[in-house]
Amino acid sequence: MNMKQWLLDYQQNFPKKPMPVLSFPGVQLLDCSVRDVVTDAAMQAACMKAIADRYPNMAAALGPMDLSVEAEAFGAQVHFSDDEVPTVVGTVLDIDDPATADALAVPNVGDGRTGIYVQAAALAKQQITDRPVLCGCIGPFSLAGRLMDMSNVMIACVEEPEMLETVLTKTTDFLIQYVRALKEAGADGVVMAEPAAGLLSPVLNEEFSVPYVKQVVDAVKDDSFLFCYHNCGPYTPRQIEDILQTGADIYHFGDAICLNDVKEQIPDSVMFSGNVSPVECFKATDGQAMQAQTRLVLEQCGKKANFIPSSGCDIPPDAPLANADVFFDTVEEYYHG
Repeated sequence: MNMKQWLLDYQQNFPKKPMPVLSFPGVQLLDCSVRDVVTDAAMQAACMKAIADRYPNMAAALGPMDLSVEAEAFGAQVHFSDDEVPTVVGTVLDIDDPATADALAVPNVGDGRTGIYVQAAALAKQQITDRPVLCGCIGPFSLAGRLMDMSNVMIACVEEPEMLETVLTKTTDFLIQYVRALKEAGADGVVMAEPAAGLLSPVLNEEFSVPYVKQVVDAVKDDSFLFCYHNCGPYTPRQIEDILQTGADIYHFGDAICLNDVKEQIPDSVMFSGNVSPVECFKATDGQAMQAQTRLVLEQCGKKANFIPSSGCDIPPDAPLANADVFFDTVEEYYHG
């Protein structure tokens, strides 16, 4: 699929098709568990297909946003649950011993569950043929945070920058390999989640996240492969100028910010997306409040040609699909009203 043309067509055409980060709630349609989806390639592809079938107006099919996959490949322990997204337990690196960073081995694609996700991308691309298939991955700094612990990685920015740079070089090298494998499997693009960078000051973000994300973008992005950058941190509006230097095709923002604070900083030629709350709205509200919050986001940005209506982040597995229905209906009513 020519993703450069797809982006141009999206900008030029109204009404806009929404693209929420909606994957894990597909377990409700298949009567399976989250554990099944993150450990079985066929089940993961079936989950993506189930969501695509229920929402034919969804702009792209998105793979699960499981931010434990890459850390597990590096040796991290992961906690699995039938009902919740996997989480990393403990640390791989010791901030008090920089030698642990030097000794850290860059894994091969296929280690841990990365092979399952690559296979799922291929299966999903075979089954979903009417829209792009976008896979998920974690960002370099956020991956370092899962290997070191988030508190420690923030400390390392100031007290152990050389150790952190060593880790970031290795996480970036692996992510390039991994995203290339997803691309070779048939994926039309990737959504890179770099949430930990949203906690950094602009200066630290410019040093410890942006250049490493840019390396991945430069290595994988082309006319046939789209790159979406996701940052859900509260300091994102202060980081926009640097974030745009990554060269991503789409910038996806979380609900910790107001889109009014970033939309004028984004060139008309660059796509941006967000940001109805995945927890407060998609999961924990009723249909009326869901409609109101969706309308609010649309009133802020819906008339901009370079805007894609979306959730603010990954929608939890147990979020009622009835709320997702309201989201899609509200977007359709907005553009046809």
